[in-house]
Amino acid sequence: MSNLTEQNEFAPRTGQDRPELQQAIQEIVDSGFVGVQLRVHDERGEWAGSAGVSELGETAKPPTDGRFRIGSNTKTFTATLVLQLVAEGRIGLDTPVHDHLPEFGLDPRITVRMLLQHTSGVFNFTGEYYDDGTVAPGIPWAGQEWVDNRFRTYRPEELVRLALSKPARFEPGTDWSYSNTNYVLARLLIEKVTGRSVTEEMQRLILGPLGLSGTVSPDTRPDIPGPHAHAYYRYEEAGEEKTVDVTRQNPSWISSGGDMISTTQDLHTFISALLGGRLLPAPLLAEMCTPHPKAGYGLGVFVQDTGPDGGTVITHNGGISGYAALMYSTPDGGKTLTASLTYVDDAAMSLAATFQETLRKLVNEVFCGRTADPAQPAS
Repeated sequence: MSNLTEQNEFAPRTGQDRPELQQAIQEIVDSGFVGVQLRVHDERGEWAGSAGVSELGETAKPPTDGRFRIGSNTKTFTATLVLQLVAEGRIGLDTPVHDHLPEFGLDPRITVRMLLQHTSGVFNFTGEYYDDGTVAPGIPWAGQEWVDNRFRTYRPEELVRLALSKPARFEPGTDWSYSNTNYVLARLLIEKVTGRSVTEEMQRLILGPLGLSGTVSPDTRPDIPGPHAHAYYRYEEAGEEKTVDVTRQNPSWISSGGDMISTTQDLHTFISALLGGRLLPAPLLAEMCTPHPKAGYGLGVFVQDTGPDGGTVITHNGGISGYAALMYSTPDGGKTLTASLTYVDDAAMSLAATFQETLRKLVNEVFCGRTADPAQPAS
């Protein structure tokens, strides 16, 4: 029986059926988050619930299948799309990216695989954070400057050229470092090879076949269509603290590094179908889930050991301007956890430690005993 069929068999259960899950998301809200949507699909069926509020100052809870910005979960969709084009024979996984995008003057040693695995060494256009504590800034994506200019349009080529104007972090293929630039290059590669937009290709190969009607590639559009919870950003201006609703923004500043919108239901359907073998041939799926030794990153996914009681999970999380998105699955797609957290974001990332603790508790609750530590980069 397919994973998609299994998913349709189970009606979402109420919070009373899984009190431990309802309690877990309530504790997240109590720790400082505005709202939570959680969906768990396991041997007991499918459970969906929410806690907190959809909007500050209001009382309505977040919709259990509301839409939200998924941040770097976008990378898993983009990597899958590239690998589908590999399966179609349109792209070679170990082909130099320069062969398809000569206009950027990329190092000819950078391959398609290196983009998807973050081993290209290309500068991250949202900024580089080095081991010695130094920071090389990129485009503004935090603070008042970003808030004031959050409807600005960036073109993907602009982001890539900015990144390529900076020194590479390392020689191609010699190390691992998370870089949003890799996935903007992947987007441009998709569009060059197919002659169609990434949105059209996403619809053709993923969203359409899986019926993901709640998932959107917004490009420059600022709105989240349909029911959704709100996200916020806090900053200081002239000594006064201000909190702004940043639900509406132009996500072109992150492009295919993190611009998509989805639902917990669609994320479940996607990751379950992907790992269940419905989107990629088995050899390419195996390549996708083979982790780099430094960070446990495959091709668009983290491969994570949750400890002796939980085994391996395949995951990617995302964070973008007051939204956090969680997507976890067993390697066969049979058990999944998908969630959205909304919060008041700030440049100090004041909820970062709480977020990591939240991940640990949720993954422990669903996948394993009490020994796992699922810390990983959020976006």
